[in-house]
Amino acid sequence: MTDKTKTAQAPQGAEATADGVDYAQTLFLPQTEFPMRAGLPQREPELLARWARIDLYRKLREAGQGRDRFVLHDGPPYANGNIHIGHALNKVLKDLVTRSQQMLGHDSNYVPGWDCHGLPIEWKIEEQYRAKGLNKDDVPVVEFRKECRAFAEHWVDIQRNEFKRLGVEGDWAHPYLTMAYPAEAQIAREIMKFAETGQLYRGSKPVMWSVVEKTALAEAEVEYEEHVSDTVHVAFPLLNAPAALAGASVVIWTTTPWTIPGNRAISYHHKIGYGLYRVTAAPETNWAKTGATYILAKNLAESVFKAAKVEAFELVADVPADQLAGLTAAHPLRGRGYDFDVPLLDGDHVTDDAGTGFVHTAPGHGREDFDIWMANGRMLAERGIETRIPYTVDADGRFTKEAPGFEGAQVITDKGEKGDANEVVIKALVEAGNLVARGRLKHQYPHSWRSKKPVIFRNTPQWFIAMDKPIGEAGAPDAADPKPVAGGNADTLRNRALKAIKETEWVPAVGENRITGMIANRPDWVVSRQRAWGVPITVFVDRETKDILVDAKVNAAIAAAFEAEGADAWFTDTDGARFLKPFGYDPAKYERVTDVLDVWFDSGSTHAFTLEKRADLKTHRVVDGGKDRVMYLEGSDQHRGWFHSSLLESCGTRGQAPFDVVLTHGFCLDEKGEKMSKSKGNVTAPQDVIKDSGADILRLWVAAADYSDDLRIGREILKTFVETYRKLRNTQRWMLGTLAHFSEEIRVSDPQTMPELERLMLHRLAELGPQVMEAYRTYDYKKVVFLLSQFMNTELSAFYFDVRKDALYCDPQSSHVRRSALTVVDHLFRCLTTWLAPILVFTAEEAWLERYPQVKAEDGSVHLELFVEAPESWLDPELAERWSKIRRVRRVVTGALELERAAKRIGSSLEAAPQVFVSDPDLLAALSGVDLAEVSITSGIGIDGGEGPAEAFRLANVPGVAVVPHRADGVKCARSWKYFDPATADPAYPLVTPRDARALRERGVRA
Repeated sequence: MTDKTKTAQAPQGAEATADGVDYAQTLFLPQTEFPMRAGLPQREPELLARWARIDLYRKLREAGQGRDRFVLHDGPPYANGNIHIGHALNKVLKDLVTRSQQMLGHDSNYVPGWDCHGLPIEWKIEEQYRAKGLNKDDVPVVEFRKECRAFAEHWVDIQRNEFKRLGVEGDWAHPYLTMAYPAEAQIAREIMKFAETGQLYRGSKPVMWSVVEKTALAEAEVEYEEHVSDTVHVAFPLLNAPAALAGASVVIWTTTPWTIPGNRAISYHHKIGYGLYRVTAAPETNWAKTGATYILAKNLAESVFKAAKVEAFELVADVPADQLAGLTAAHPLRGRGYDFDVPLLDGDHVTDDAGTGFVHTAPGHGREDFDIWMANGRMLAERGIETRIPYTVDADGRFTKEAPGFEGAQVITDKGEKGDANEVVIKALVEAGNLVARGRLKHQYPHSWRSKKPVIFRNTPQWFIAMDKPIGEAGAPDAADPKPVAGGNADTLRNRALKAIKETEWVPAVGENRITGMIANRPDWVVSRQRAWGVPITVFVDRETKDILVDAKVNAAIAAAFEAEGADAWFTDTDGARFLKPFGYDPAKYERVTDVLDVWFDSGSTHAFTLEKRADLKTHRVVDGGKDRVMYLEGSDQHRGWFHSSLLESCGTRGQAPFDVVLTHGFCLDEKGEKMSKSKGNVTAPQDVIKDSGADILRLWVAAADYSDDLRIGREILKTFVETYRKLRNTQRWMLGTLAHFSEEIRVSDPQTMPELERLMLHRLAELGPQVMEAYRTYDYKKVVFLLSQFMNTELSAFYFDVRKDALYCDPQSSHVRRSALTVVDHLFRCLTTWLAPILVFTAEEAWLERYPQVKAEDGSVHLELFVEAPESWLDPELAERWSKIRRVRRVVTGALELERAAKRIGSSLEAAPQVFVSDPDLLAALSGVDLAEVSITSGIGIDGGEGPAEAFRLANVPGVAVVPHRADGVKCARSWKYFDPATADPAYPLVTPRDARALRERGVRA
């Protein structure tokens, strides 16, 4: 039998009888071409081809004309390699948003994008060069950039096809690319806006530096991994100490011995209790000698002396913190090129939780070190202390001549391995007699997220965007001035961003606190990178005054060149003459900046060259008094990444966030909750899932998951979703088959004339619809899956459809019950198929086209529909309450018959005619007028108001109901398999029930 024939079994498998009639052929059995086995891996590409042929994306845009807009702006993935399961999660979630918002009545447009610049692509091209024996530096920069562009284009095409295969709908023919010429031009305009308003400045600050990649890194490009560091306790002899502290040394502890040459101060905290300690016993060869006196935090003295292998020590005197103010110490390498004074500075960042209670302060190698050094700059200068921050480590991780005695020693090699810098510094400290102890510490240390190698903090000249400088104020920020308080009245980038955060909807809400903390505490934004593949920082700097040239005509010329030629125009103009001479500037007097922008600035500017440029993405947002909304959706790590950079870029140039809603999701883990790794063999590739099961299975997994947390996936988990899908599909298939017998001519238009059971189902639709819509409106897709799965599996397949199969298959064509049931199934199909459409995009389309051939012929689609709404007039709470009682009684009957079936006393439930005892008056009243035999799918049933015999079947959770099973009397109907009294049979149809006889007579079947 093909799928077009019978899809149901008993009682519909009735065989030909002695009277020669094949009763199975007289039944209204489901008929459909919709296959039981989905075959999604084969069927889905066919539907994708159809959508491409009918240009579904264009039709969606036409359908959305005039509606309020809901734009999901795509966070650009990196154009480098095949997509992984995290990509699939992200893109499917975005598609759930855009499809559901479209069906909720918005114009919900999705334009995919790609991040195309940056180091990973440069690396790939450099690898190709090395394989050919070429040196990148020997190749003209424009030629190198062309190869990077071609590499990115290649992967954009591959990823585009992989994303489309997931069923994601968008403008794939016209995506945005950060390397497109108009995009590069706009990115240049954006950085020039920061220059125009005085927010862009060049400064010297310690930044996280990748020796391997030879570039500065943003915080979003760093991840913390376990690392083993050398540690040292170092003595700094006091120089101008009062008599009570004469001969004493301040001891610091650090995990970066290589930063000692960069030391310029020692930090302490005025609230910490300090003491002067004397070593009273120590091994003769010890670095900490007997008689040595050290100043330490009292809470940490014991642990310091233990690390120093000191056998005994004593507290000589307390040292009040105010006694430390104004003191200076000698550098521990004094006499070796480090003959400057080292001041003690009071710093809030110092604690007595670990270490010594003093913090070694190297302003070229740490943010807090830099901040306290700059905050005390004027005071130090007044004391005659040189405040210039040295460049002790170069881009290769080697000591410079500003680290006397160590020039050439390497902190980290170009392979990311530990160099010799620590050892040579420690050796020098031993020789100087100022090493107190050394050790090793396993701890979390910053690594580049690309190379996976440790980074260092080093002082470098970089370009920054100021967080706390009043916008529009000329000149670089004065680090010695007190910073404006975050949240105050100053018009600063930080305050603008904090205000914008409060005006944004964060899903889940915890995201607001997370990004608020990051913005409130972040340093100035380092936007420069010393690389080649990116958008350059398009500014000229006066060689004498060091001021940035701000000229609207020059800036316009740069942008125009980029529009026509891309950012390569900057690199072909080696001396700046192209952009300076036409406007009267001497190129010799200006420096052309060659650093490129941080790729986070690129992606942070995407709103400027997509949302503000494309007519189909322009919005009148709620924040501006309109009704349109813009959503950003990415993984939770993007609070410090794309959300962060987009917020700062837009607030700096437009005074507000580029988004109205920000939704974040977790990360993909294996079934054990572990991070996926090829080496562990626990990677789930979306390509494999699609090949084996289909994209709709992946989509169902995404929709059903709690995306606010990390998501687990693997073979066993996917099996559960395959089974969930199978049940949903079979429900759809049964409805389609049943509706083969439905036409508008038999529709029952007035629900009030329908039987109670049909009105109950309409009530449930009217009740369920608003819940589903609200779940979609609030992006709660797991709730949608839960509501629809439970309804379709429990209330439809296991109850309503099961009860109504007899009437649908066996009743006469004119039966009001049958017509009502068919009408309800039609309503169910329309509602449920549209409600499922954003999730099961392929299956819903397949079912819709099977149900409505004219839609298929007219190049229509379920995805062009709005969600079908069930009228509020269908609600009938009193009826629902009555039927909840009826179903409680039914559960007891079903439970009793299951035992009978298990004991082989009956086969089907139609062989039974149980006696039901109902002592609960409410339940008994609810049964009035109800055909409980029909509801229980039995051939007969008796209802009694008593308690019932002791041996009767009962359920503990349904008190007041007892059931005594009995076999049905009479004979088995040859058509419906119900048992009936043969004396009631129609003489013309003696083998079937009177009801079946009427059906046969209507169909013109003779016995």
